[in-house]
This record gives sequence, C-alpha cells and structure tokens, in this order.
Amino acid sequence: MSHKAWMKTVPTENCDVLMTFPDSTDDHTLLWLLNHIRLGIPELIVQVRHHRHTRVYAFFLTATYERCVPVPSMSPACPQHCTNTVPTLSPSLLRGADELGLRKPVKAEFGGGTRGFSCEEDFIYENIDNELGFFSSQERQSIIRYWLENLRAKQGESLHNIHFLEGQPIIPELAARGVIQQLFPLHEQRILKRLMKSWVQAVCEAQPLDDICDYFGVKIAMYFAWLGFYTSAMVYPAVFGSILYTFTDSDQTSQDISCVVFAIFNVIWATLFLEEWKRRGAEFAYKWGTLDTPAESLEEPRPQFRGTKRISPVTSAEEFYYPPWKRLLFQSLVSLPVCLACLTLVFLLMLGCFQLQELVLSIQELPRVLRFLPKIILAIIVTTCDELYKKVALWLNDMGEL
Repeated sequence: MSHKAWMKTVPTENCDVLMTFPDSTDDHTLLWLLNHIRLGIPELIVQVRHHRHTRVYAFFLTATYERCVPVPSMSPACPQHCTNTVPTLSPSLLRGADELGLRKPVKAEFGGGTRGFSCEEDFIYENIDNELGFFSSQERQSIIRYWLENLRAKQGESLHNIHFLEGQPIIPELAARGVIQQLFPLHEQRILKRLMKSWVQAVCEAQPLDDICDYFGVKIAMYFAWLGFYTSAMVYPAVFGSILYTFTDSDQTSQDISCVVFAIFNVIWATLFLEEWKRRGAEFAYKWGTLDTPAESLEEPRPQFRGTKRISPVTSAEEFYYPPWKRLLFQSLVSLPVCLACLTLVFLLMLGCFQLQELVLSIQELPRVLRFLPKIILAIIVTTCDELYKKVALWLNDMGEL
C-alpha cells in the first residue's frame, strides 16, 4: 500500500485551496477521502502531492471555469430549430456560484446592480466572458469551501474508528478528529504585491477597499472600511480637545467647565459618527452585494458536538442529541463553582502580593533589588493563571456545550 497516493501525483500549476494531512496518515485514509471527494464533488480538480522532506501529503484543490453553451432545441412554439441557452451539467465554478447564490454585478442593459448568479442567465453578468477576471480568488476559494463543507456521508459509512451519521459533513468531522491537519486558501503573490504598494506602503492615500474586498472578502474589507472611517473621525475630537486644553486656565473651575464642554462635544460627535457610519456601511454593503443577504437560520452542529443518536423531530434525520437538563446541571454544579473558585483564587493571590509588597517596603534594610520581588511574583502568577484558566475555560466549554 505504500506510495499508492504518490502514484497519483501530477504537477500542480493551479491551486485555490490546500488540504494537508499529518505525516502519520496512512494510504487507506488518503485514498478513501480522495475517492469520496472525486465522487461526491465532481466539480473539484484534486491533485495529490507529497512533500519529500516533511513526508506530508497534501491535496491541491481547484476547479474549472466553463460557460453554459447554447444547445439547439425544438419546442411546439418554434417549428424550426431554435438556439436556446441550456445550462450544461459539466463541473465548473459557475455551477458552484449558482449553488452558493454568489452575487455578481449585472450589465447596465439588464438593469445593473447585483443579483445572485444563475447559470440559466449567465449572459446578463458583467465580465462573464473573462475567465480570469469574473471570479476573484476569494470567490473561487469560497465556492470550493462550500463544496467541501457540503460533502456528506452516506448511511453506515466509516473511516477507521470514525462512524458518520447519514448526511453528516465529512470534512469538518475529519478536521476535528485530526485526520485533516489544515485546510486553507493559498495567496496570490501578484495581487499581494499590488496591495503592498497601493495599501501597505501608501501614505496619506485612500484605502483600496474594492481590491481588499475582491481578495480578502467582504468581512475583512468592511472591517478596514470601519477602521479607516473611525480613524478619520477621531481627528475632530482630537483637534477640539487640543484647542480646549490650550485655552483652559489652570484653576479648578476652568478645568471643570472644559471637561463638561468636552463631554457634551463627545456625545454629539459619537451620535453623528454612528449615524454616518450606518449610511457608509449600508453603501458598502449595497456595493459589495451583501445588503439583503439573509442570515443563516440553520447551521450545522460543530464537529466537536457529542451526544446520543436520535431521530430529529424536525428533519426526521439521524442526529446527535444532548439533553438540556444535563447541560444545565453541569453549569450549575460544575461551571459556576469552578468560576467562583477561580475568582477567589485570584483575589487571594492578589491580596497576598499586596501584603508582601507592604512587608517589603516596611523593611528598610533590604536591598533595592529585592523591593521588586513582589511585582516579579505577581507577573509570574498572572502568566501562570492565564494559561491555567485558558485550559479550564476550554474544558468547561467542551463539557458544558456537549
């Protein structure tokens, strides 16, 4: 069985998403997953590579770009052969955009704006003939991620000691179990260099928000749009505060009046800032096609979720179920006492450090270096407790949300 996966490797020229595996992964696991991806997601082009030095296998994932082709068809209303556009069933990113409901800009002659992509009407979208420019790298990766997350198991399927429920997503479960080490998109150096010049290295220039949105996605672009807007808006209280500070006298009455005036200014500024950002954010959301995106009402349970198997009363499908009373019981008898104990421990340690500080300062004969001993101990305690509380919090979260 050794090196069977290596025999399937081909030179990788195009890749959007990379899936890596631990170096201890056996060939049976690789071939099982490779077979399921190729059968369950025929849209994907999977290329298997092996890193000789790290001995790690990886799947290089991408997909093709194919237009819907016109197919001659006969209809009772058309006595002669009419050329109607019928969507092809060939695997392509366009088909994935249709399934995902990806919003794309529409040509002006068809009304403009943006709308969810449809293979049946692909001719109405801008740049549809541009294979390299119609989808951004982020959109390509989103489509591939959508396909991977919707690769579902059939009834009775299993891999080693991992038993899947019917309809359960395979990739998230394998990632949670450590079978898949990483699943991440790849950068495009050409676009990164362009963003480096127009964004990172640019001084006193507007952010290329459209380029950021095309490459990193709407969430990242919206974050930097808000950050830039907030930074610009902070100029007004900074200037007003500096002027107020300059002309304020040193007496207490003048300082109190200045504080009241500055507080009133901040209230007005904050109100105007929020209202203006609502308008600016709605403008960006409309421009980037997310203004009327519906929220996800149904989400897949996280792969770490465990419980007893049952038939869902809503979907009539098999699912994991954890009784709410057990969760409430754990929160009341375990989570709450542990949190109170942690708070008590922190309070006592802080109190002990303060008492030690008072004791050290009261002894005049101690060397000056030893006077910093309580602060050093406090720093060590804070670092140690931080790591301890992180592990406790993760354990409580996993146990309390089963």
